[in-house]
Amino acid sequence: MSVINSVLRSVFDAVLYPFRGFPALVGLTVLSVFLAMGMLMVFKATSNQDAITAVKKKIHACLFEIRLFNDDLAAILRAQIELLGHNLVYLRYALTPMACMLVPVFLMMAQLQFHYGYHPITPGDEALLKVSLAPGWEDSVPVQDADGFTKPKARLEVPDGLTIASPSVWIPDQSELDWRVRGDRPGDYQVTVHLGDQSVTKDVRVGAERTVQRMSPVRPGHAFFAQLLYPAEPPLPKGAVDEITITYPTADVWFLGWNLDWVWVLLILSIGFAFALKKRFGVTF
Repeated sequence: MSVINSVLRSVFDAVLYPFRGFPALVGLTVLSVFLAMGMLMVFKATSNQDAITAVKKKIHACLFEIRLFNDDLAAILRAQIELLGHNLVYLRYALTPMACMLVPVFLMMAQLQFHYGYHPITPGDEALLKVSLAPGWEDSVPVQDADGFTKPKARLEVPDGLTIASPSVWIPDQSELDWRVRGDRPGDYQVTVHLGDQSVTKDVRVGAERTVQRMSPVRPGHAFFAQLLYPAEPPLPKGAVDEITITYPTADVWFLGWNLDWVWVLLILSIGFAFALKKRFGVTF
C-alpha cells in the first residue's frame, strides 16, 4: 500500500500544483469535469445500456399508468408492484459500473482530502500533537515517574519556526503522549519525537493563508487500513510509535453562498457535469 500511496501522492501533487494560487472552488470545478467524464466512460463500458434503456421505459410506463388510472385502486397497486420490481432490476444493472468505480474513486478522494480538507496552522496559533504508542511499547521505551505515575521517557524536538507550548501529557488509557505546538512563522517543518533509541518525524505546515497543498494530519503506522485512510505521508517505521497526529483546522469551500465540505462540492459538480455530458458520451443512466 505504501508504494501505491507514494505514486498517487506524486501524481496528485503534480496535477493540483497549477491550482495552488486559486480558490479551492476553481480546482474542484476542473476536477469535477474530468471526474464526470471518467465516470461516464466507465459507466458506458461496464453497463448494459440496452437493458437500462428498456427497464427505464418500463418504469416510465408504470408511472404513466398510476397517473392515468388514479381512480382504480387495483390498477394503481399492480403498477406500484411492477414499478418496485423494475427499480430493483435497474439497481442491479447499475451495480456493476458502481463497483468498477468504487476503488479508484475512493483512492482519489483519499488523496484530495489532504489537499482540500484542512487549513495550515496560523502563525501564533497552537495545535495538539498526539503520539499514539503501539501495544508492547513498554519493552522498548524507558519510563520515568511523573506526578505519581509512570510515563514513557520521551522528548519532542522542533525546528525554528515552531515552539513547544506545553510539556508532554501522558494519557495511560490511550497509550498517548500529547504536546501543544505553536506556529511562529509560515513554512513547512518537521518535528522529531524521541522515544528511547527510536526517533520518528512528522511534517507540520504553518501558513497565514490556505493553499491547495498537501497537508498530512496523521502519519500512520504500517496497518493496511491506516495507510489507506491516511495516504498523505509515508508510514512510520515499525517500533514503539503507532501513529502521530497534528490537529489542523478543517476547511470549507464557498459554493453558491454556502460554506460546504469539499466532498459535497465535488459531488454536486460532478453529478451536474455528468448529466450535462451524458448525451455527448452516448450514456443512459
